[in-house]
Amino acid sequence: MSAPNIETIVSLAKRRGFVYPSSEIYGGLGSAWDYGPMGIELYNNVKQAWWRWMVYERDDIEGLDSSIILNRKVWKYSGHEDTFSDPLVDCRECKSRWRADKLEDGKCGNCGSKNLTEPKPFNLMFRTHVGATAEDDPDSLVYLRPETAQGIFINFLNVLNTSRRKLPFGVAQIGKSFRNEVTPGNFIFRTREFEQMEMEYFVKPGEDETAHQEWIEACHQWFQSIGVSSANRRLYEQPKEELAHYAKRTVDIQYRFFPEREEEERQWDELMGIANRTDFDLKTHSKKPEDAEGKRINPDSTEDLSYFDEATKQRFYPYVIEPAAGVNRTVLALLMDAYTEKTNDKGETRVILKLHHSMAPIKVAVLPLAKNKPEIVGMAKAIKRSLQPVLRAVYNDTGGIGKLYARQDEIGTPFCVTVDHQSLEDEAVTVRDRDTWEQERVKVADLSTHLLTKFAPEPAS
Repeated sequence: MSAPNIETIVSLAKRRGFVYPSSEIYGGLGSAWDYGPMGIELYNNVKQAWWRWMVYERDDIEGLDSSIILNRKVWKYSGHEDTFSDPLVDCRECKSRWRADKLEDGKCGNCGSKNLTEPKPFNLMFRTHVGATAEDDPDSLVYLRPETAQGIFINFLNVLNTSRRKLPFGVAQIGKSFRNEVTPGNFIFRTREFEQMEMEYFVKPGEDETAHQEWIEACHQWFQSIGVSSANRRLYEQPKEELAHYAKRTVDIQYRFFPEREEEERQWDELMGIANRTDFDLKTHSKKPEDAEGKRINPDSTEDLSYFDEATKQRFYPYVIEPAAGVNRTVLALLMDAYTEKTNDKGETRVILKLHHSMAPIKVAVLPLAKNKPEIVGMAKAIKRSLQPVLRAVYNDTGGIGKLYARQDEIGTPFCVTVDHQSLEDEAVTVRDRDTWEQERVKVADLSTHLLTKFAPEPAS
């Protein structure tokens, strides 16, 4: 079959409880989505896998969870108040608004008109107000954070002092961010509320380029390890004209989110960015650095975020390598890669979601062959309870065995365990493989060990 497009995934996601339109009973809200029972399991599996790889499996990364609402001055000195914007144009014909840099051939994406206004900057940060003060009071203005990174930078000294770390080390964070996108869309690909998985890795100046390349290769491999196909994944070196003002070099991991587009280059978009941010962030939030005229860059900061190297007795501002990925886009890539279709012996086309075992929302489904037989039902439920502490297992008897298999295939359950009449006699069950549809008979006493072996991590290549 050809590669599925996003619309195919939207249909599956709604039908099988992965993602629902938010506020649907009131007509929805543009670019807002709710994760259903299957979706939240997949979503959490992504975050847990990233955190385990980034924090637990390394010895040089600490964790953090910073506030969503920060002091307004954080965004002033980070440059977001002045520069965090997209070019906005209005269509004079149909009055719709668009990002100028995303319009094909300079035409309105709604009516095709070229009668557009000149682009003007549109700041993407959501504004709100704190405290019981008037909304026109400038001192009450704050923003919902557009990224999690700044919360790490302003806590650099706190983490350094409490963890007693030495360079190089990193600080990881998973958290919600908010961007008032001009033209969100494409399902969960571009939303105004999203969750980021970011890590800031602090290194000595001069060691940044080597560290940057190491993180590019490590992140590329991590996506492979959770089931994002290398055939739909590539590295993209941002040219100088695309680089953020603070970046020395940025490499994106791109995914083929739009296989239906004719032009090859338009099929790809960012899945993750790995940037060399230099020492910009720590300097801009520090009280000591001065500009070329001898004036303090930041007269409001109370701390110097420099690092003192005991070995060399030198003080400097570390460079920062930043791998940053969105949970939404990772979930979407996993669903697109996993979606397959297979024809059964009756000529019926079945959808199989071949998710990596570690990402599957449900690991094992326990199914009774006859739900009207108390002995079979009781045995099946007992097996489910025995598996639950070690594997995400469910019990289901809401249909015939063929339909039950098909439902589990569609949500990506790797294995189905069927309890039948013979199970009452030989204390064995049938274990069915999602991908091959092959079945094998396994003793109940050996079932937990048998399944855990199936879920064991593959050896590193």
